[in-house]
Amino acid sequence: MTNASMIERRQVRNGPAVPAVQRGAHSRRPSWEEEPTAVGQAAKGLTLGGVLAVVLVPLWIIILTSVSSPGAVNRAGGLVIWPDGLSLQAYREMLGDSTVRTALLVSLGITAVGTALSMVVSVLCAYGLSRSRSFGHRPILVLLIVTMFVNGGMIPTFLVVTGLGGYNQWWALILPSAVSVFNILVLRSFYSSTSGELIDAARMDGAGDWRILCSVVLPTSRAVTAVIALFYGVGYWNSFFNVMLYMPTESEKWPLQYVLLTYVNRGVGLPGSVNSGFGAENAQTAPLSLQMAVVVLTLVPLLIVYPFVQKHFRTGVLTGAIKG
Repeated sequence: MTNASMIERRQVRNGPAVPAVQRGAHSRRPSWEEEPTAVGQAAKGLTLGGVLAVVLVPLWIIILTSVSSPGAVNRAGGLVIWPDGLSLQAYREMLGDSTVRTALLVSLGITAVGTALSMVVSVLCAYGLSRSRSFGHRPILVLLIVTMFVNGGMIPTFLVVTGLGGYNQWWALILPSAVSVFNILVLRSFYSSTSGELIDAARMDGAGDWRILCSVVLPTSRAVTAVIALFYGVGYWNSFFNVMLYMPTESEKWPLQYVLLTYVNRGVGLPGSVNSGFGAENAQTAPLSLQMAVVVLTLVPLLIVYPFVQKHFRTGVLTGAIKG
């Protein structure tokens, strides 16, 4: 029997062959999912376009206003929508002020130190609570969960921090918010799902808990670790309320967010500025371009860091929070 006849008989018995491209197209869509319609696709496109516009249009206006000249701001009557008379004078004035430069360094330092400290405490606590045979793990877990719903309040916290000498001290901006129970629970859930075979194999090789944490658990949980670090970092970077409580008079220790609140939102001028009477006792409201320049400066670090963490965001949050 020839090869041609064998192929013909096989096609008759099995039916006509389906192209690989067609099979792949059908296999990518579950059988219970309906075929997309033109109206549905258009609605999705309009929805995504609207969400994108809500995010990008304010950012475009802020950046454009920050690089606009005073004449362009006056002609626009406020926020600038279309480019007109671009100028970097606001950024030169802002970065030329020692208060803003110092506040930027303070914010970077607080964010770096606070994120590192919070991650160390959260990772150690979550790993201990994820081991079912660890000493007192269940009472400690219950105690942590209770603190999510019951706390002493702002005044007792203020009295404790100031009683420990935290007034006008940088550590008062870090330690009161160094631990988030929610983040610990997310890490604990992820660590609990770590393969038991890997941990048992490591113990058979003589590894202790520290070795297992550093060589087994952390390498297999990079996604959730990056996401939790992002949560802590954004929290420290955007924090200004603790400064109002514990450091209201030490302007040389203020982070960038509190400088933004004081010198922009409250209408107080940047010290030492020569524009529009800045630095005077009765300083007028800061120019809008300078306000937007300070806002852009606070956004730049997050815009730089987030793209590197975004790929871990979905995996880390969903894997650490959903059990199934």
